[in-house]
Order: sequence, then structure tokens, then C-alpha cells
Amino acid sequence: MHGISVEGLSKDFGGTQVLRGVSLHVAAGEFVALVGPSGCGKSTLLRCIAGIEQPDAGSIRIGGREVTRLRPSGRDVAMVFQSYALYPHLTVEENIAVPLAMRRLNAAQRLPFLGTLLPGTRAARDTIMRDVRQAAESLGLGPMLSRRPGQLSGGQRQRVALARAIVRHPAAFLMDEPLSNLDASLRVQTRREIVAIHKAAGVSTVYVTHDQSEALTMADRVAVMQAGEILQIASPTEVYADPQDLRVATFIGSPRINTLAAEAGADGVLRVAGQAVGMRVAGSGAMTLALRPEDMQPAVAGLSAAVEGVEFLGESLLVHLRHASLGTPLVLRLAPEDRDTLPPEGKVALRFPIARALVFDGAGKRVAVHALSPEASLV
Repeated sequence: MHGISVEGLSKDFGGTQVLRGVSLHVAAGEFVALVGPSGCGKSTLLRCIAGIEQPDAGSIRIGGREVTRLRPSGRDVAMVFQSYALYPHLTVEENIAVPLAMRRLNAAQRLPFLGTLLPGTRAARDTIMRDVRQAAESLGLGPMLSRRPGQLSGGQRQRVALARAIVRHPAAFLMDEPLSNLDASLRVQTRREIVAIHKAAGVSTVYVTHDQSEALTMADRVAVMQAGEILQIASPTEVYADPQDLRVATFIGSPRINTLAAEAGADGVLRVAGQAVGMRVAGSGAMTLALRPEDMQPAVAGLSAAVEGVEFLGESLLVHLRHASLGTPLVLRLAPEDRDTLPPEGKVALRFPIARALVFDGAGKRVAVHALSPEASLV
């Protein structure tokens, strides 16, 4: 069984290069999330896979078939849009049935009255309705089959759009920010439903989102896009803990990762504000030391960072600091009970385990680190 394979895809709009030789391989049954800022090309990539847009260069294979120049109807994919794209004059049952009617009934059989008199139409329609009800029941839409979209909430309309996609048993699911119109609590519930549907169907899925929490919680692998390129594709754990590009490190994670200007001498020893920080790196010159907010802890020696504010988030505290030597804002994430570790005068030094430090060279690429001590401090 095959998945989705994209090789060297490029796309220009009016002289602006939106996709720059993108390659993406989604295994059979795999869920891959495309995440990145607005305008990075993720929706364009999805529309090229669906056949809505034609690439200028590159190839697309779905289920082992070359589909680059095929029309959308010939690709055997189901797409779920941000806007739901439901027919307002049709009931829930009729909306879900549309793709099956287009596939299983000819033009004459689809006629409202005369079509029902043609041989085989009744049996085909009965089969379609059986499949529609099965898909609807799987998403809790059974009691709503006779309603129209205007009588449904946003979450219910999204479920109808999902039911219309799964009823076809396509070779691939393509989802373009399907949860962006839902409120926060409903997004959490619906994303669990989407993951359950994906696992039950076992179909390759490409899911576009700008919300990193969706990407990290739902996907088997996350592809981080910026400026028409995929910077890194890896498991959610890997893109968070082991980013290979500074742009990935700064995009993934909330609050944003702390970044400090650093310099590596000819001996590779890394210094921040002229202070050696206990590590040697591969290479020399300008570097960036990046530290997740949860990877730094307050210490009392030095008293170099001034506390500018503390945010209580329930399960954690965000401590906002400005370091005297660095002149840059920093954020620490602490457990609520660790608030007592902050000195009463509101100034702290910072310590961090070398093993958690990320270092990037002047081009923003990850460099190897050799620890000279288990822990370092910024004082």
C-alpha cells in the first residue's frame, strides 16, 4: 500500500515563488502536519496535491499512481476545507451523500424524479444511504441527518464536512486548517475526533495548520515550512527538542525559545557576553545559543537578571527577565511551587544543563556541542 509522494514541487504566482522545490513523503496510513506562518506555502502545497493548483515543476504520486497532471476528480483524495464548503440547501444526509452520488450514479440517475425510475437507481441509492448513515453515526451525526447546515453549530458543520470526506474511503485525506473557525474547547475535542477517524480509516493524511499545538498533538510527523521550503520533517518530539534549523527552533514552542548572541573562538569554546558557558562547538565565529524556557532555572549567585513580571498559568509560571549583561528579554517556565526560589529582591542568575542547550551557526544551522561541564550559568 502506497502513500503520498511529492518530489521537487515548485509553484510561482505572478513572479513570486511560493514553493521552492518541495519534497514530501507521507507513508501509507501516516498523519503528517504541515505547520508554518501565514504565507509560507503550506496551503498551496496541499492544493497542488489535491489538483486544485497545477505546479510549475515536480511530480506528485498518490497511492503509487502518478497524478501530477490529473484533474482533482481523478486523484481519489478527500479534502476538508476551513470554510466547511457545505451546500446550504441540502440536508446533512444529502451533503454527506454528494461524493457517493457523483461516483456511483450517472447523470441520468442523479435527476430528482426521472432518475429514480431508471434500472438500478433504487438499489444504488439504498447503498449510498446505508454508507452515509454509517459515516454519520461514527461522528455522532445520526440525529441531525434531516437538518440543514444553517441549523448546525460550527462544530457540527465541521463533523458533516469530515463525514463527507470519510464516506468515500479515499486514498488520501487532505485537510486545510479545518479547526480554525472553532472555539478553543471545541478545537481540542474535534482534533481528538480527527485523529480517531484517521486511525480507523488508516489513510494517509496531510493536515495544514498554523497552530503548532494542533501539529504537535495530532501528527505522526510534523513538517515545518517557511518561505516555500520544508525546513525539517520529524516526529513532534524531535522538532521540539532537536530542531536542526534556528527558524524551526524559534517557531516551534510557546513561549518562544530564548535566543542569545554568542561567539565561538578558534578553540571552539562558546562565550556569551564574553563569558565562557561550559561548552565547545563545531566551528567558530558568530553563533546563537538557544534555551527553552523550561530548561533554565534561577540561581542566587551573580544576581544579574532582573525580574520584570510573573505570569501565573495554573500549571506553570512564566517569569519574564532582562539580563544585565545581555540586555535581552528572557522567559523562564517554572512550576508554581518554585516561585519561592526567586530572590525577594527580584534579581536572579540563571543556570541550565549543557545537554539541553541548542547552538546554531551564523547561517542558522545546528552545530554539534561538546560539554565541558554538566551545567552552565549566565551571570
